[in-house]
Amino acid sequence: MTIEVITKDDLEAFRRALLNDIRALLSNDKPETKEWLRCADVRKILKVSTGTVQNLRITGKLKSQKVGGIHFYKLSDIENMVSGKNNKLL
Repeated sequence: MTIEVITKDDLEAFRRALLNDIRALLSNDKPETKEWLRCADVRKILKVSTGTVQNLRITGKLKSQKVGGIHFYKLSDIENMVSGKNNKLL
């Protein structure tokens, strides 16, 4: 049986590698990869306020599905709005 000695430098290298892996995992969680978006995600994509998203929803220019009191918006509807495919939007 062999004994391996772990030094402080080994632990520091492990810590840095672990933090980099965690950062990489967190940065991959982008709203654009989700099929359904929350209001905050829509605001970031459209660069508008919460009130504007609400007005778009109320006027019927942006469809939403309400689940448990939270409105969810379909990513394809947002993409159509950004690309200008739906003339009645914005």
